[in-house]
Amino acid sequence: MPLHLQRDLDHLHHEVLSLSGVVEEMLEKATRALFERNAHIANEVIDIDIIVDEREVQIEEECLKALALHQPVAVDLRRIATVLKVNNDLERMADLTVNLAERAKSVIEFPTFVIPKRLARMVDMTKGMVSDVLDSFVNMDSAAAARVGAMDSQVDRMNCEIIEELQKVMRERPDQVVPALHCFSASRHIERISDHAVNISDDVIYMVEGVIVRHRFSGGGEADSMTRD
Repeated sequence: MPLHLQRDLDHLHHEVLSLSGVVEEMLEKATRALFERNAHIANEVIDIDIIVDEREVQIEEECLKALALHQPVAVDLRRIATVLKVNNDLERMADLTVNLAERAKSVIEFPTFVIPKRLARMVDMTKGMVSDVLDSFVNMDSAAAARVGAMDSQVDRMNCEIIEELQKVMRERPDQVVPALHCFSASRHIERISDHAVNISDDVIYMVEGVIVRHRFSGGGEADSMTRD
């Protein structure tokens, strides 16, 4: 591999990893804002989003420049293609953390509303998936990436259980309908973040092995159809 291509590839990976750190911080803060009912932290997440948007565009431009300049093939082409895809998924994750922060601000207005305990477990699992899949990207570890993808069904199941619990609350407590709906949306945003972690796991496997494995865990449900939204 030419030295200048290696240099550009290393730079792209560094930029994506830097962006991923920002997105993980946003996810941590958005979930804290929800469970700690802290509007200040929620606003911090919302304010950070513009930085992610700018960096996502910058990384995409650098990827396209590298493709045009070096015309890479085989594994080098896959690495740049993967950076493009991961970059996009990270930006979508950031958008979802903003949505989550906004839902947190809405839930705060209802101090008597009880957030389902399952949601905290779902958050922990999703955070773990995001962290693990980014590690698999750094280490070019397709086996670790596949393990993240296999967790998707567990998060989907938790989301369904949370929705059922919230529906019960809405039936039994009409005064809690509004915060329950906000919490419903929060759960959905978290589930979609896990979907994007699965996207990245697919991309890592493609980068390392040259095999397209998209939809390997698909059950044909709503979550699958919206993963790349």
